Amino acid sequence: MRLERLTLENFRSYTKQVFHFGQHTVIVAPNASGKTNILEAIYLLSSGVSERASETSQMIRFGQDLASVSGVVENNEERIELSVVLTPGVYLGKATSKRRYLVDGVVRTRAKFCGQLPAIMFRPEDMRLVEGSPARRRAFLDETLSMAHQDYGRALTVYEASLRRRNKLLDGMREGVVKREQLAYWDQSIIKNGNILSDYRRAFLEYLSQVKTSFGEYQLEYDASTISPSRLAQYEAQEVAVGYTLVGPHKDDFGIISNHKFSNSQMEMGRDLMVYGSRGEQRLAVLFLKLGTLQYIEEKMGVKCLLLLDDIFSELDEKHRIEVVKMTEGRQTIITTAEEDAVEMVTGAEIVRLTQDK
Repeated sequence: MRLERLTLENFRSYTKQVFHFGQHTVIVAPNASGKTNILEAIYLLSSGVSERASETSQMIRFGQDLASVSGVVENNEERIELSVVLTPGVYLGKATSKRRYLVDGVVRTRAKFCGQLPAIMFRPEDMRLVEGSPARRRAFLDETLSMAHQDYGRALTVYEASLRRRNKLLDGMREGVVKREQLAYWDQSIIKNGNILSDYRRAFLEYLSQVKTSFGEYQLEYDASTISPSRLAQYEAQEVAVGYTLVGPHKDDFGIISNHKFSNSQMEMGRDLMVYGSRGEQRLAVLFLKLGTLQYIEEKMGVKCLLLLDDIFSELDEKHRIEVVKMTEGRQTIITTAEEDAVEMVTGAEIVRLTQDK
């Protein structure tokens, strides 16, 4: 699978621009030249979401009310066009969807759109995946599993919508305007879909725990917030008091345990890298997570992922850079960098140079 062409219209800093990509492409530009916007657009075509924007309107060029990102993807001599159309929620005075997903011009749900262009993004912010917030780690799980499994994406969409509705009702119960019986349908929905999410997350973390690397072995420990009728009943009074749901996959987390092998063949078992890992050890764990994710998606989907490296070499020492370069072998890779030295690390790459915002 290969991304041939990317077209941006009123997306971020770009008015209209077309980019073409080879097997390995390095985009070289100073900071604030729009290179990260290109990878954000590609990831949008892959996952249906932005890893940067909290609101859709942030991706639309200032002063515009419509933007689009389109890509032509080649897979086994077949070509498809993926598009995402963005609005702030209103277009030509009428309420409209903020995001419309199209495959060859046909509107699709996000769940059916995801997976047409499997891609893994590696960016400087990911270096905080190990020591960052649980929400960051949950997003990592959701993005990976939604790409690899349509039914996970559907369950996640329904779970999140049901959770919002249930929280609104809990808030109403706190105010005395909603009866307990009104929660019944939403209880069933979050239990059913929440358990689907939990099952996939558990299996994925067990898979990662079996991945072997040249720089260490790791155990992923799933800290699941179990959801069931009894658990909801257990926390009913507290949920009404605070006005939101206290248990379920939206409270999940996972731990990263290092099983480090010393030169004398002894193993150091069970060291929690979130608590006891050095910065360098935590970065190696992030490399492990990215490598394992690549293997998982490629195994489940039967295709090679597109690898997106967003100015990542500036965050790594020579040893870690070499490990990242190994990840580019055998798969299409698009790299952004402000460093000329990084160009030499990927042999035979096509070079694209940006000078200013488009």
